[in-house]
Amino acid sequence: MVPLIEKEETYPNAQRLGRIILWHNAFKHWKVAYVMNMILLKSDDFREDGLAVLSDGRARHIRKVLKAEPGKTLRIGLLNGSLGTGTVLAIDKHEVCLQCVVEETAPPKPKIDLLLAMPRPKVMKRLWAQLAALGLGRIVLVNADKVERFYFDTHVLESDFYNARLIEGLQQARCTHLPEVLVRQRFKPFVEDELDGLFSDSLKLLADPTGEKRISDFDFGGDRVLLAIGPEGGWTSYELDKLQERGFELVGMGARILRTDTACISFLAVIKQSII
Repeated sequence: MVPLIEKEETYPNAQRLGRIILWHNAFKHWKVAYVMNMILLKSDDFREDGLAVLSDGRARHIRKVLKAEPGKTLRIGLLNGSLGTGTVLAIDKHEVCLQCVVEETAPPKPKIDLLLAMPRPKVMKRLWAQLAALGLGRIVLVNADKVERFYFDTHVLESDFYNARLIEGLQQARCTHLPEVLVRQRFKPFVEDELDGLFSDSLKLLADPTGEKRISDFDFGGDRVLLAIGPEGGWTSYELDKLQERGFELVGMGARILRTDTACISFLAVIKQSII
């Protein structure tokens, strides 16, 4: 293994791109870490005296990227809770100690959920942080006829892996609500037995190039929204019929066939803007 050389390098467009280059190794391979626009804290980060003590990547970010010193105030958030501020009380090469003050009320929970046919693992790996940044309450990864079975045999679906990337997205977007993740490897039992119970009060939209309606044609009101996006090969006629039987309405963005990650971000961004 090639040892990492600790050397901080700023990417030319780091501020605009929202990321910074922190490390490189002897072969000039770069590791890109997203800038944390908020330090997200969990319950086990707090000591009995109420102070938060960090010794992981967040502490490294505070030292190397934010270059914080005692007395500096940082933006923080509690996982699934309120936003607030944290004042640096002490900092060294091992730990950062924060005294935190949080707002009385937490931000509203995201009103959008996603039903996604499992994409290629390398695509899903890229999507986790983006989906969290856009703001989702629940992500359901489901099988479909045009999904390769081995897609589900990946570490990308291990909770430790995807939670780390979801938290990365939350810290980027200054959100605190961690999406719930469900993985379902059988399409028909999920649609027939679980879907209605999980999303009984949701406006259900089924993304497909055949959809003649556009997002702007729907009245979202105060409803939750469940968006279903299929595999890159598309839903089969059977799958489209089964979803429509459960109340899904077809919606499209034109005749172009979009990749899974492009479709997710495009549809979610438009829906999010429509329900604000």
